Amino acid sequence: MDASLRFALEAAIREVPDFPTPGIAFKDITPVLSDPVLFERVTSALADAFAAQRPTHIAAIESRGFLLGGPIAQRLGTGLVPVRKPGKLPGPTETEHYSLEYGADALQIHRDAFGNGARVLIVDDVLATGGTVLAARRLVGRLGAEAIGCAVLIELAFLDPRQRLGDWAVHSLVQY
Repeated sequence: MDASLRFALEAAIREVPDFPTPGIAFKDITPVLSDPVLFERVTSALADAFAAQRPTHIAAIESRGFLLGGPIAQRLGTGLVPVRKPGKLPGPTETEHYSLEYGADALQIHRDAFGNGARVLIVDDVLATGGTVLAARRLVGRLGAEAIGCAVLIELAFLDPRQRLGDWAVHSLVQY
């Protein structure tokens, strides 16, 4: 990634202390989203990082992952599959429970989201401990597809998520 994009992102992303719970320093990407040029640079950089792997689908994690996943899917010419909190998807779903840096949660995906042989790129806004991405990766695998990697805007490297993810392909634009 070029240094000018990294600098622009570091200037735009704001930190909100004690959100959503005390002790958490939330990285707010809404200033990035409100700048159409910067937003396009972000989604292009994330898409381009995985273009050679030829994904067939983007699995976008609720909710800020949806904001990035749509433009990435369009740029790569892939399908877009929402990965949501329980009770938000109609029809039969698969569920995966996981732990967060500040609690526990679950994700769901439609059982017919993709067929065997699909190559899925998982997209989210922030990679923290890796729990959410691992849950999505397990859901993708359970449906017979291959999770080829993860694209995120922000990586909280101080939480060491890559140790949890192993040698799996991860591309982040900004690390804290």
